[in-house]
Amino acid sequence: MSDFLGGSPLGVLVRLVVISLIVGFVLSWLGWSPREILFWLEDSVRNIWWTLFGSFDRAMDYFLLGAAIVFPLFIISRLLKLGRR
Repeated sequence: MSDFLGGSPLGVLVRLVVISLIVGFVLSWLGWSPREILFWLEDSVRNIWWTLFGSFDRAMDYFLLGAAIVFPLFIISRLLKLGRR
């Protein structure tokens, strides 16, 4: 158990309590609550998601718009080349 925790269970518990008190004091001083931190985290993940996959959505729109012109022109050019042979 000591190997997993990184020390004796009682020592680890005391360190965690002290660190929790210090972090709680700092967060209280900043005016942050656990709920606000979770909302901030959720908004950050949502913004990253939309940044990554929103761009993919726009890229798909550009692809389809270009493909509406490029693919028919490609087929026409292949048919014309086939007719020349």
